[in-house]
Amino acid sequence: MRQVTQNYKTGEIKLTDVSPPSLRSGGVLVRTAFSVVSVGTEGMKVREGKMSMLDKARARPDQVKKVLASVQQQGLAATYRKVSNKLDSLTSLGYSASGVIEEVGREATEFCAGQRVACAGAGYANHAETNFVPRNLVVAVPDSVSLEHAAFTTLGAIAMHSVRQTASSLGESVCVIGLGLLGQLTVQLLKAAGCTVIGLDLNAARCDLALRLGADAAGLPDDPQTQTHVRRLTRGAGVDAAIIAAGSDSNKPVETAVELIRDRGRIVSLGKTKLDLPWKDFFERELDVRFSRSYGPGRYDPTYEERGIDYPIGYVRWTERRNMEAFLNLVATGHVQLDPIVSTIRDFSEAESVYDSLASGSSDSLGILLRYERVLEQRPAPAITAAQRSFPKKATLRVGVIGAGNYASSMLLPHLATDGRVRLTEVVTSSGLSSANAIRKFKFDRATTDLEGLLTAADIDAIVVATRHATHSSITARGLRSQKAVFVEKPLAIDVDGLTEVRRAIKESGNTRIQVGFNRRFAPLVRELRAHFNGPPAPLVINYRVHAGQIEKNSWYGDPLEGSRFVGEAGHFFDLMAFLTNARPKSVVAKRVAASTGDDLENLAVVVAYDDGSVGNLLYLTQGSAKVPKEWIEVFGGGKTAQLENFERLTLFSGTSRPKLKRRRMDKGQNQQMKEFVLAVSQGRPMPIDVQSLLDTTGLTLAADLSVRTDASVNINSMFGQA
Repeated sequence: MRQVTQNYKTGEIKLTDVSPPSLRSGGVLVRTAFSVVSVGTEGMKVREGKMSMLDKARARPDQVKKVLASVQQQGLAATYRKVSNKLDSLTSLGYSASGVIEEVGREATEFCAGQRVACAGAGYANHAETNFVPRNLVVAVPDSVSLEHAAFTTLGAIAMHSVRQTASSLGESVCVIGLGLLGQLTVQLLKAAGCTVIGLDLNAARCDLALRLGADAAGLPDDPQTQTHVRRLTRGAGVDAAIIAAGSDSNKPVETAVELIRDRGRIVSLGKTKLDLPWKDFFERELDVRFSRSYGPGRYDPTYEERGIDYPIGYVRWTERRNMEAFLNLVATGHVQLDPIVSTIRDFSEAESVYDSLASGSSDSLGILLRYERVLEQRPAPAITAAQRSFPKKATLRVGVIGAGNYASSMLLPHLATDGRVRLTEVVTSSGLSSANAIRKFKFDRATTDLEGLLTAADIDAIVVATRHATHSSITARGLRSQKAVFVEKPLAIDVDGLTEVRRAIKESGNTRIQVGFNRRFAPLVRELRAHFNGPPAPLVINYRVHAGQIEKNSWYGDPLEGSRFVGEAGHFFDLMAFLTNARPKSVVAKRVAASTGDDLENLAVVVAYDDGSVGNLLYLTQGSAKVPKEWIEVFGGGKTAQLENFERLTLFSGTSRPKLKRRRMDKGQNQQMKEFVLAVSQGRPMPIDVQSLLDTTGLTLAADLSVRTDASVNINSMFGQA
């Protein structure tokens, strides 16, 4: 395989043919998809490599001290041979990458082959076609995050740790000095934390970029307007903290921080910069100086990084790995934008020329990605993700609604009608009376019975499909092809043909802006339940009991032409399992329980196997007492347990500590799901539920139905021909 190497003696950067790394216990082999060239850290190493021996000594006084100590201990000749040998050896470059796992070593079984991951660590996440990476330096990549963006995870963790070192709280003001790659990430993380952010840089273009990424003010350090902005934004007090993200041989960055910071403020050094601290200012104002050591706790600790022994979360909340996971979550939710800071993507074969540009100082790039073609050609990605693309933001989201029955009028439209970002433009119903009611209650601009007109209307950005089940897939497919964002009530489809139609529409239109009304994952207590299992990934066992009760004899909900009641409703429960496990279903077996008779598909026991080893057990019952609460969920995994009763009462168990009980008014997440749908579409962000997960859940529901009818286990991927 090929790897980027540096000879520090000559400064030469080469693509070198080397043997692939071997798989060891406690880690994984990763085929690299993308790696980030760090303009700051690696650029410094490249420039140092080109220096004379004397200049190298001046640049690294810490290494000179080691050499002098070695001379005293081992003698001049032995030290010379030792230093010469080290300088003339090839060293690796790179420390932030993404890729696909090829093999999993013993004691790293939380991962699986084929999984998309982000990797960290000098000497591990190298610019190389294949890397061995220890488990604590690897994190899974959320489905909605591209591998291009995931490659920045290490740098994101570095920026995140610097933010944590400021100890800034909601509403505080922070100045970021230096708006290079780390500075731009830091600006966004501070904004996500609710801080007022001021950015400073000598490059005006980078100041403009920081403003676009959310900074409240940005400018040149010596610009008089800078002091004005600080006084205005801090009411004359000065900023609460300053992060020095600049690399400099000058003392100017720290002097600038002192000028802008308030009494007893905090200064965090993130970049490699001179720190000649003016004693009088620091003493009289009692300023606090802190350093940000790379990605966070665990860095430079071989027990953590090499042996894979984690720090207990109760003692160390944010480790390297947890910082990496948190950064990826912020990327997935749209709080951190990476496209604006990706300056260029170059093929791995061009790596030498990339480093030549860094060495000459001719590169003014922020984020440089190296792309590894072999991995991209071979990665077995779901076909749906290939067509994803970005969509424009909408200051006002113009919504058309199809169907305004009881559920839509009580559970969906009230939330949309009170959202200031939404304009209810048009409603389509099958009868004039229901249209009149919708206009009267929710103030639609217009009403019609013309579905085709709504789907092609130029003044409609998004549609809500709230019709009967049998029509969902066809309307959804047409809406996607019309380039509308689509919110469709469950189920997405009632048969394989309908699901295939939706899949084809997504692929051919490139429109992935779809959400199915799986509201339970948005419920407050469900979010708390999932957070309870944060930490090292571990398979879960989920017991989910649903007592749906009996429906009225003549209800359309029981009409076989609308799909079975189970097919109509089970997506809720399978989606919640997917949300908790964060894994894809592999196979399902479903059986009628004793209470079932004839063609009854309402009393079922369903077992789902997931690709991470998790198991979901669903009991779907209708024949019990009407007094029984509808839903009961129990989750086991990683030494923890949780019990959720009907979205009102959550009990959390951890180790031998006392259980925690949390109560809320029943909230199944309808309001929050609509808010997140509107936010995603109006801001051009990733959809709240990954499109592949929506298809998986619907496919699982249909596979369970098939399992009941054939009395056999069903492999979901083979049933639907998915990758």
